[in-house]
Formats: sequence, structure tokens, C-alpha cells
Amino acid sequence: MAGPSDPKRLAERTRLVLGGRKPAEQFGFVNTPIYRGSTVLYPTYEELKSRRQKYVYGTKGTPTTRALEEAWTDLSGAAGTVLVPSGLAAIAVALQSCLKAGDHMLVTDSVYRPTRQYAEGVLKRFGVETTYYDPLIGGGIGALMRPNTTVVFTEAPGSQSFEMQDIPAIAAVAHAKDALVVMDNTWATPLYFPPHERGVDIAIEAGTKYLGGHSDILMGLVTANERAWPALKETFDLTAIGAGPEDCFLALRGLRTMKLRLDEANRQGMAMATWLAERPEVKTVLHPAFPSHPGHAIWKRDFKGASGLFSVILHPLSEQQLGAFLDGLELFGMGYSWGGYESLVVPFDCAPYRTATTWNPGGPALRFQIGLEDVADLQADLAAGFERIKAVG
Repeated sequence: MAGPSDPKRLAERTRLVLGGRKPAEQFGFVNTPIYRGSTVLYPTYEELKSRRQKYVYGTKGTPTTRALEEAWTDLSGAAGTVLVPSGLAAIAVALQSCLKAGDHMLVTDSVYRPTRQYAEGVLKRFGVETTYYDPLIGGGIGALMRPNTTVVFTEAPGSQSFEMQDIPAIAAVAHAKDALVVMDNTWATPLYFPPHERGVDIAIEAGTKYLGGHSDILMGLVTANERAWPALKETFDLTAIGAGPEDCFLALRGLRTMKLRLDEANRQGMAMATWLAERPEVKTVLHPAFPSHPGHAIWKRDFKGASGLFSVILHPLSEQQLGAFLDGLELFGMGYSWGGYESLVVPFDCAPYRTATTWNPGGPALRFQIGLEDVADLQADLAAGFERIKAVG
């Protein structure tokens, strides 16, 4: 199997199957094996002195990590990719690569909360100032930029509350002022939102979610365009925060079916969100693919699909009623992750940590991750939960 001469002409599904695979270099075996190791031997003194060979030390990469890096770089349309042990590690490495003491960073108020905690708990100690902004600001971001603003951090849709950001508009203004745009693109993945085509300089993904797909790995991926890649690669090399070989192997395995699973999550998520929107107990569904969502026009313009993660706002009820609803669920687990094959639900309240906007939804908020179970079974599980609310009331 020689492989196609021009893989770029192939569809995404085909590229996901082929990406990073070199069976001819692996004695014909289809999958890249797990290379564990720190020491790499050099055949000659000259090779040792020049370090010209492909692999020089374990922290600089192995055939396993290279396979995933190459495949993800192709999928993202990036100049390069680095692999780290978690989504939060990806955020840390990305920001370290483009911030220094005295810099100012703008961060969307709807950001994943650990990003906010990293900015306030680590970056602040090193002299980086952070200002939070309304995620709906769009091109108005220019009014908040200062001469020392070097990064605009975005996330679309917003973590938990699902506000849509106009990434191309933000990028145009940020680039005009010589700032970099960093984006957490975990919800959509490059399959549904090609970040670098939309003006993002550095894109962050939690491979823990849809890339892994089976709730059994922790991984972060950071891609960069030509402008941001040299600093990202240097930061990664200097910190040596590399992902483990077994996780890279599992991520490569997940890569082959990611498009199929993501498309199914899209369908399942829409089916469940539509059903929930018709329930009398539900006040609002926060799903960008819904025409009623305030950011639907942006989603329709910039995104190719929606994943299986969304939120709902219930009509007011007591803590006892909410507990009865959640505790009796048989198919929905309660857990802080998503992107796997199983369905999950968590209550949330982002009011305490919002600073640029106000979160007042008018009822309890629940975030749903829709897995691969039968939709009718999932609906029946939630319907029984709604009946428990009535019984407690």
C-alpha cells in the first residue's frame, strides 16, 4: 500500500483513515505501534554531534507521537501540532508560548472555568494581566485592546452557557492590532470548525473528548499557523510536557472513527435537544444549531455541524426536586466530561465566576452530553426523571 500521491484531495473521512499511517515502515502492520522510551541511540559520533537523525530523545517525539501530530496537523490545516497530557495542559502551553510579563490578555467571559483559574492563579503571578469580555462583542473587541494586548482568547460556543462568538470578526480586529487569536475549539473539533481557516492563530483541543471518544484517555492538542508555530514548538520543547505513548496510540485509534462518531453525536444531540425543547419542564434549550438560539446565524455561517453537548434551563424547582430528577437517572451518569460514548448530565451555575456579563437564566441549568445509546431509551430515562420532579413537588 503506497498511499495516495496527493492526500489533500481526499475527503476528510478518508484522510482520517490514512493520516499518520505508514504500514511499510512497520513491517506491514496497519497501526503505528506504541513506542515507549527515553533513550535513543546514535549510530556514529557524527550523528550524535549533529543530531541529524529523525528521533533524538523521548521528549522530542517518537514514531507514535509523530503519527498523531502529522494526522492532526493535516486535519486542522495547521503548520504544526504539539501533544500534551490534558486539555488544560494544552491551554497552559499555548498561552505560555505567546505571553510574557507585562502583556495584557483578553478572555471571553464564557470561557472554560479552569482557563480562567489558570489566568488568575498562574499568569497573574508572572505579570500577565487578564480582562474578561462579553462573548458577543464581535468586532467591538477593539475597544478593549491596549498597546500591550498580545492575545485574544476565544471559545465557541461558550463553556456551559453556549454563547456563539464571531471568530472571524474578532480575528480581523486582533490581527490589525498585531495580537494573536487563541481558541478553545474542543466542542466542534476541526471537523466542524476549521480554526485556522477562520483566522485563529493557535487552536486548542481536549483530545480527551471526541478524539479519544471512549472516556479512557487524557490528552490535549495544540495547533498553530505559520506565524505562531515557531514559538509554540519552542515552548513545548523547553517544557517537555508530552502526552503518554499509550494515550497517543488510543487517540490514533479514535481518530479513525471520529468523523462517524461526531456525526452521530450531532444527530443524537439534535434529536434529544428537540425533544427536551418540547417538554413543559424545560424553559430554554441552549444549542447553537437551534434557529431560536441567538448565535444561530454565526453557527450556520462558520460551523459544519454541532457536537452532542448542549445545555437546558429548567423552570424553577427546589433542590429536592432537582436531586430526585438526577439521582434516579439510569442511563445518564453525572460526570464532568463529554465526547465519549455514554450520556452524561451535570448541573451548573456560572454566575459566581462571571465578571463581564451576568448569568441569570431564571431556573436551574443542566449540561447534557448525548452519547450513543438509543434515543428512545434516553428520552424514557429523562421522562421518568421529570415524573419524579412532580412526585416530590
